[in-house]
Amino acid sequence: MNDIRKDFPILETGVVYLDSAATSLRPRQVVDAEREYYEVYNANIERGVYELSERASEEYELAHEKVAKLLGVKREEIVFTKNTTEAINLIALGLEWENGDNIVTTLVEHHSNYLPWLRIGERYGVEVRKVRPKEDGTFELSDFEKVIDEKTKIVAVNHVSNVLGTVSPLEEIVEIAHKKGALVLADGAQSAPHLKVNLKEIGVDFFAASGHKMLGPTGTGVLYIKEDHFDLFHPPFLGGGVIDAVYEDSYTLTHPFERFEAGTPNIAGGIGLGVAAEYLMKVGLERIEEHERKLTGMLIEGLLSLGATVFGPHDPEKKTGVVPFEVPGMPPHQVAMLLWEMGKIAVRSGLHCAHPLHRYILKRDRGTVRASFYLYSTEEDVEVLLSTLKDLMG
Repeated sequence: MNDIRKDFPILETGVVYLDSAATSLRPRQVVDAEREYYEVYNANIERGVYELSERASEEYELAHEKVAKLLGVKREEIVFTKNTTEAINLIALGLEWENGDNIVTTLVEHHSNYLPWLRIGERYGVEVRKVRPKEDGTFELSDFEKVIDEKTKIVAVNHVSNVLGTVSPLEEIVEIAHKKGALVLADGAQSAPHLKVNLKEIGVDFFAASGHKMLGPTGTGVLYIKEDHFDLFHPPFLGGGVIDAVYEDSYTLTHPFERFEAGTPNIAGGIGLGVAAEYLMKVGLERIEEHERKLTGMLIEGLLSLGATVFGPHDPEKKTGVVPFEVPGMPPHQVAMLLWEMGKIAVRSGLHCAHPLHRYILKRDRGTVRASFYLYSTEEDVEVLLSTLKDLMG
């Protein structure tokens, strides 16, 4: 994968970037696409009858098509958002809640797939049921079977943990949920960038992802809504672009997927996200997954040999390129700070927006140090990290 590093100018600064689970780097192609929009055909989309607007509209629409292709779905099922958080909240706020409904989520979730459901529980008196993982962060399917019933409105679960890198058995969870008539929302922020994802095969009803974690611009996100479900809920935001007609006391909504993109969107960002999706498909997600798995195994083996504690599964076949660890006797933030000062190594430290996981499962109130890979990461990056940690640990 070393041949693609030339596409990422920031790597020329000498940084050892191991924080891709927080945000990915951007290739020149994405940056150039955004710049071209602003410099060459800057205009608002839809209804403009002049050339600049027509091109902007076409490029923005094409971006939706590229993302749909990446995820194995129809263009009409793709909504652009500003991030995963907004996408999940759109679903939570748009569903109709009834007395007696319940929600099933897990203690492994990022706050963005946890807090919205707690708020729904508080607002509507809906019960929020939490599935506890095993000690290594993986799930027993029987635990989902115990809590999903005929009154479960939705099951909200991560596809890949942002802390542990563990991959949830989504297809099996979907099967369990659908048998009880429940919907399934998957937080795909950590899977869409790293795994070959075909949402039709997985069978989820909703899927949320962030553009900035998959080579795209910040402020971009994706929400997949299965075409059968657009009429299940109402868009929580109304305004320009979501209606066909407005009368004195009423209105009619426009096409289903457009209902959820109210107002002027992040046009340049959306176009850049389309280019990012195209880039990922060209490289190949299977190739990326294999590359990250190799680096993950190398890092876990090295950390254990140094005496560090590695959380989650130690088998790289059971996870993506996310490796949380602890250096004995040193706070996570101190480790991260020293890695930067000693080797210009960028890692993340703390609770990673997953307080319940750290507090109740990992038993680490101060959090962990997290190294995370992507397609531009190298074996040399791993060697530098391990060498610096060895010096740091004395």
